[in-house]
Amino acid sequence: MSGTGEITALADHKRRRIDELTARTAAAGGSSLLRDAFRRLSRNPTAIVGAVVILLFLAVAILAPLVAPHDPAQRFPELTRELTVDSIPGASAGHPLGSDPLGRDFASRMIYGARQTLLVGVLATLIGLLCGVLLGAIAGAIGGWVDVIVMRITDVMLALPSLLLAITLVALARESTQWTVIVAVAVVNVPIFARLLRGAMLAQRESDHVLAARALGVRRRTIVLGHMLPNSLTAVIVQATLTFAVAILDAAALSFLGLGDPDINRAEWGLMLGVDGVRYFEVRPELAYFPACAIILVALGFTLVGESMREALDPKNRR
Repeated sequence: MSGTGEITALADHKRRRIDELTARTAAAGGSSLLRDAFRRLSRNPTAIVGAVVILLFLAVAILAPLVAPHDPAQRFPELTRELTVDSIPGASAGHPLGSDPLGRDFASRMIYGARQTLLVGVLATLIGLLCGVLLGAIAGAIGGWVDVIVMRITDVMLALPSLLLAITLVALARESTQWTVIVAVAVVNVPIFARLLRGAMLAQRESDHVLAARALGVRRRTIVLGHMLPNSLTAVIVQATLTFAVAILDAAALSFLGLGDPDINRAEWGLMLGVDGVRYFEVRPELAYFPACAIILVALGFTLVGESMREALDPKNRR
């Protein structure tokens, strides 16, 4: 009887201990995965640096009309008079970065270029991300013949060089506009996101928590949307930050080949780098340096935030 009494007392002690810990946790307030991830991001120097870069980029894009000293499409007589085939005016009073090949203020075009670059890069990445996530989720969740069909389509798209596929899509359009470039670049990125998410969801399909949910009779849609998909998005998020810079460069390549936006007055970093920067590099290399540095800096900011988000959202890194 004494042994039984000791076991009962030990069980009561453990039960009281569990109740005490439960009450303490409830009093302190539970922490969800997203809240815990945001807390770690706010303490991560890498994430802070990336966020500052992105916020500066957004601020310049939004406040471009207030920050830019001139209209980006305006041509100045004092600059055009000095333009020659072998000479483009540099920094001068009222024009801190000098002129572009058409006598327009280069500083103003750089500032306004942030807005157009944001439009091209973000929209192309988001469209490709949403379509890729949809296809990857369908293939990874349903499997079978649906998975085979979706993956064979993505294999065909991945077999083609991305720039060649984008050129083909733009050439099929009736006329080249900024939106045709955005859609073409987005379509190129769809199979990358789809295959990445599909592979992650296949790995999640046989994980312990998914098997436990199936054993408990949880509906398939709930398992996919509540367990498999959230735990598979971290790699896709990181890839999206890297795709942002690639989208800008692909748009610049299309513009360089004459398949991009025909509006020469539109200021966009990729267009400025791909057309004026390369064409007049030996005459004035600053026309390529400034857009290239801006693109690299913005891409670095998104990459730093993406890598930090991957670490913060990974359940294995929770403390």
